[in-house]
Amino acid sequence: MDFIKGFTFGWMSGKGTFLKEESKRSLSLMKKRTNSTYVILALAALQDTAQSTYIDFVGDHMPSDEELIEWIAYAQSLGLHVIMKPTVNVKDGTWRAHINFFDLDVPCEPKWGDWFTSYTAYQLHYAKLAEQTGCVMHIAGCEMVQTERREQEWRRLIDEIRKVYSGAVTYNTDKYQEGNVKWWDAVDVISSSGYYPIHDWDNQLDRIETIIEPFQKPFFFAEAGCPARTGSSLVPNDWSHEGEINVDEQADFYRAMFAACEKRPWVKGFGLWDWRTILYSEIDALQEDGYDVFGKPAEKVIADYYKRKEE
Repeated sequence: MDFIKGFTFGWMSGKGTFLKEESKRSLSLMKKRTNSTYVILALAALQDTAQSTYIDFVGDHMPSDEELIEWIAYAQSLGLHVIMKPTVNVKDGTWRAHINFFDLDVPCEPKWGDWFTSYTAYQLHYAKLAEQTGCVMHIAGCEMVQTERREQEWRRLIDEIRKVYSGAVTYNTDKYQEGNVKWWDAVDVISSSGYYPIHDWDNQLDRIETIIEPFQKPFFFAEAGCPARTGSSLVPNDWSHEGEINVDEQADFYRAMFAACEKRPWVKGFGLWDWRTILYSEIDALQEDGYDVFGKPAEKVIADYYKRKEE
């Protein structure tokens, strides 16, 4: 597998956003400023609560198929490989890792079977779109921690995806959860979210290597990143962590992550989190404390690393 020099793009972008000229400009800048060769198209369908069984992927919170087709073609015209990533948010703010139901069906209670029926329809819709547009990979879920024990449902879902999509299929487990997925043999690529403390990368990579080695599959971090706040490098997964703006700490996190992963040839890339569809003004970059890297020191750290991966 080629090394994935990638960024995640489009998160929480509703209908019409991808067709704006600012969106295309943002994507062009992402490629130019970071030396990315891959872009992960992250979509966010909605369910009402963590125990709802219906997933809405047709409302205004989602881009239309037509605009995605046009945007994917534009990305490809820039020389970017596109990875499709349909994921799910919960309307009430609950993190998707907590979507959960009883293991045994109970009358009058929401059921796994109903949820997976809706989730499968969602995944197949975008797997077909990925096939139609030539996306190079389909990520069949992201950080769905409580669902991962439902092994047979996941295996059936992946089988169904393969009927409509001919590219590589993966699943993005959450940080620390790599060993909880017992069905890695069913996918082509293993992936997880790389939000590990700045000083703990070697320990976590040792752990992950032991877990994935028996499967003999390529591995990459489908997400990885750190907010630009003091203390965030110790809890990079915590988007709500409060701290002073600290763009240097964010850059240090990327240096540490890349240095640790560079020693592990089995790490085949990153889908860094994340690049906005509509960018803020670059003159305001040093006042932005989120995961964004546009105009911050971390942007150059990433660009230099991705450039070296060409050599």
